[in-house]
Amino acid sequence: MEVFLTVLHLLACFVLIVVVLLQRGKGADMGAMFGGGASATVFGSRGAGNFFTKLTTAAVVTFFVTSLSFNYLMNVESGGGFMQDEAEAVEETSSEPDPAAPLFEEVGEAAPLDEAQAPSKESE
Repeated sequence: MEVFLTVLHLLACFVLIVVVLLQRGKGADMGAMFGGGASATVFGSRGAGNFFTKLTTAAVVTFFVTSLSFNYLMNVESGGGFMQDEAEAVEETSSEPDPAAPLFEEVGEAAPLDEAQAPSKESE
């Protein structure tokens, strides 16, 4: 089932990318009205918009359905409910801080450098 959903999801992604890149922008209608691009289109001056619009809608719906299906399947397999992990994380972090705990750790003195670690005076 996961392999089928993955293949369908990837196909929807590629179709969506190609269809969006092939569509003509809204500003191209004025140039096509004066003969700028109507003869060069594969589907004619009006047919491409309707076909690509329907294909885009189908690809977007497929993309969203497969995305939601992936989310549902991952939640079912992990045994968790919807937003269960986030609710547990909020409960763990919402505890009151210990007022007696120090804000910063104290740092001890630095160890002296060996002669091998000390910078040489010749480099200056």
